[in-house]
Order: sequence, then structure tokens, then C-alpha cells
Amino acid sequence: MASYALHAPFTTPLAYISLFGLGALVMRGAGCTINDMWDRKLDKAVARTRERPLAKGEISMPQAVGFLGLQLSTGLAVLTQLNWYSILLGASSLSLVIIYPFMKRVTYWPQAVLGLTFNWGALLGWSAVAGSVNWSVALPLYAGGVCWTLVYDTIYAHQDKTDDVKVGIRSTALLFGERTRPILSALSASSISLITCAGYLNGQGPLFYLGTGLAAVQLARVVVGTDFNNHQSCWKGFVGCGWAGFGIWMGALADYASMAAGIF
Repeated sequence: MASYALHAPFTTPLAYISLFGLGALVMRGAGCTINDMWDRKLDKAVARTRERPLAKGEISMPQAVGFLGLQLSTGLAVLTQLNWYSILLGASSLSLVIIYPFMKRVTYWPQAVLGLTFNWGALLGWSAVAGSVNWSVALPLYAGGVCWTLVYDTIYAHQDKTDDVKVGIRSTALLFGERTRPILSALSASSISLITCAGYLNGQGPLFYLGTGLAAVQLARVVVGTDFNNHQSCWKGFVGCGWAGFGIWMGALADYASMAAGIF
């Protein structure tokens, strides 16, 4: 939706915002369903995830498949409301949604694949409005989102690192280890810089930069203040990263509103 707000200062926003809000909800949910289906046996060995319905046996695999079918059908219904360029672009992300849960078995970078998957909307939002993608703006926005995902999901993964070693799950939390704080600092700076660059290339106004500035402060607070060996602190840091994203979204939305009203 941030991509939409960057591109569309002179279009009617409510329909697109509703579509993308619903699409993001159901497709991220589908990704979680696929993840739980892939990992139902592994989840039993991890303290934080052993109570998940599939791992606990409260939901059967046929039931999960049926629910996934409902989620994907809803996502497809949303996608068909867009232009053909966006339909093809959106459909091309499905492979990432499917392979992501497997990545933790073969690479220490599953968080990077998650970032590529979750931030596809930075490209899709633009194409939905324009009928194509301005890659010079959308790619920095996309890359900034990927860096942001690496920050928050690495913090999230630190909650499970002890159990992950036992069952053979890989993550950037294990890869970064004691270097987590400086690496996440660099990723946070890269995320804010890339998103700010996208705004500059798109001619955004001052309220957009206010949003990215607030997001930078929030990410700095999270990275400095999180104890990566404490579950509660990691959860708090993970949630705090979400507020950084909210700041960017609100800055983009406020900038959209100010341009539409002719203020800036």
C-alpha cells in the first residue's frame, strides 16, 4: 500500500486500498498456512510453536488444504480486479509463497526469501495503478522492504534459536549470532535509505520524509534496545519494527493527502 500511496496522488484511493488490504491479509495468511503445513512436524519440537493447531493435531491436513484453497481463491478474486500486467505480476509471486517454508531447511537466509515474498506488493501496488512498474522507483522501495523484513524476522527468529539448533532449522538469527546488532543496524540504515531514495526519485513531499525519519528513530530504538537472548525482549522488538513500517505508511499517506489537497 505504500507503493500505491507513492504513485497515485490523483486517483481515488479507497477501492485500491481496500483491495490491497484484503489481498495482503489473505495472501500473508496463505503463506502462514503453507508454512504450518510444511513445518507441522518441526513445530512439535519448538516450544513456541508446538501449540499450533496442525502441530497439536487439532486440525487435519485435509482441513488445512481446504482452508488454504479458500485463502488462495480469495486472493485470486482480488487479483482479477486488477489489470492484466498486475495479474501476471501478482501470480509470479506465488512460487515464492510456496518455497519459502522449505528455505529454512536448506539455507541460513530464509528471512531474505520471506522479504522477497512479503514485499512483492511494492511492485504490484504500482502496476495496479499505472498498468506497468516504474522500476527506478519501485525497486529501491522493494529492496528497502526486504531489508526491513530481514531486521524484524531476524529478531523474531532469535526467540527460537535454541530449539532451531536441535531440530536443524536455519535462520539469520543463527547465522548472525553475536554480530546481530551491527548487522541489523546496517540493514536498518539500508532500509530507510532505500525507501527515502524511492521517495526522492518519485518527488515526494516533506511529510513522506517525516515518516521515514520517525521510522529510522524507531528502528534504532529497537536494534539498540533488544536483548537477543530474551524471548520477551525479542517479541517486543519484533512488534516495534512493525511500528516503524506504520510510520512510513502514515508518512506516505499524509504526503498523498497533502498533495491531493494542494498543500505541498
